[in-house]
Amino acid sequence: MQILVIDDDLVMQMILKSTLQAQKYEVIIAKNGKEGIALAKQYQPALVICDWMMPDIDGLEVCRQIKLDQSLSSTIFILLTSKGAVEDKVQALDNGADDFLSKPIDKTELIASVRAGLRIYQLNKDLQVQKHLLEAELAEASDYIRSLLPTSLEGTIKIKSEFIPSSQLGGDCYDFYWLDPDHLAIYLIDTSGHGVGSALLSISILNLLRSQSFGREKLYEPRAIMMELNRAFQMSQHNGRYFTMWYGVYNRSQRKLIYANAGHPKGLLIAGERENPQMQELPSLDMPVGFFPDVEYTSSEISVPLDSKLYIFSDGIFEVSQENGRIWGAEKFFDFLKEKFTTNEEVNANLVLQKIRTETPTAKFDDDVSILKIDFPVEIDRAPQSVANPK
Repeated sequence: MQILVIDDDLVMQMILKSTLQAQKYEVIIAKNGKEGIALAKQYQPALVICDWMMPDIDGLEVCRQIKLDQSLSSTIFILLTSKGAVEDKVQALDNGADDFLSKPIDKTELIASVRAGLRIYQLNKDLQVQKHLLEAELAEASDYIRSLLPTSLEGTIKIKSEFIPSSQLGGDCYDFYWLDPDHLAIYLIDTSGHGVGSALLSISILNLLRSQSFGREKLYEPRAIMMELNRAFQMSQHNGRYFTMWYGVYNRSQRKLIYANAGHPKGLLIAGERENPQMQELPSLDMPVGFFPDVEYTSSEISVPLDSKLYIFSDGIFEVSQENGRIWGAEKFFDFLKEKFTTNEEVNANLVLQKIRTETPTAKFDDDVSILKIDFPVEIDRAPQSVANPK
């Protein structure tokens, strides 16, 4: 491992170099702070030993600049000083120094400090390797989840979906398909928490519904689906995890939508003239799935006007922190959807984020983001639909 020594005193350079080389370390010498910073960036040493008091750039400034360099963030920095006051040591540590040695240098103490510093450096490197491996695995898991989700549905009824997984891997999933030529099933799930456990739970639910394990007839009844899932996925048996869910079945010939909403963000149906759109909220009807085994879930039915749009989404789309510490919120999101309906513009997550950033430039999505946009026909739909099997 390479060690960089930064000191303007030639004698100190020689003492440090000979002591360290005797321990089989590779030593690089810099005679001032400016040269030391340049050599640190060039060689990226495991450890830096730097004098505090130097004429051009002092040791504290050298330490600050090295620690600000992302490629040198793991480098251990030991400061040499003749200052002995407690406040000086506190100042050194506050400025990023990992350790300090008092002059005159005790060789035994020097070697012990270097060994301890290099152990920490190696641990940091090992942690970084594990972090990169974990990030790669999470990215692979996100790609797998994405591959399970449908992207669109074409026909007289059109559906567009968008899924943006969070960096922590969350638990959003959704599906939509024709149960028969007259009935379209649509659902969106958001499991609690983040990480692999939440993702696995959402995939389990998705696969269970696609396998029609509860019986095909129950897929037509949102209330029945909620009750079956609630019995199958009690949080006491799934590490305290629960989930919210919106499940709906659209009857094409009657233009009716029956839905159940278990603790999920309310859906939004927008219809009417572009200049004066009518907004109908589809609120949560019951508690999330998994809390109590004997919950009686309910369904609600609405008529769907011609040329209308239905939006179903997870809370990650609007629960975005702003600079004032508040959440952007569902109300502003609904206003945004109404605005885009008026101008007949497509809505996607990127447009939503751009809108949020007009108020908070650094805003970002912290959770999974899922959006389903369902476009209902402009004219009465008399053509039969082909039945698409679940993935």
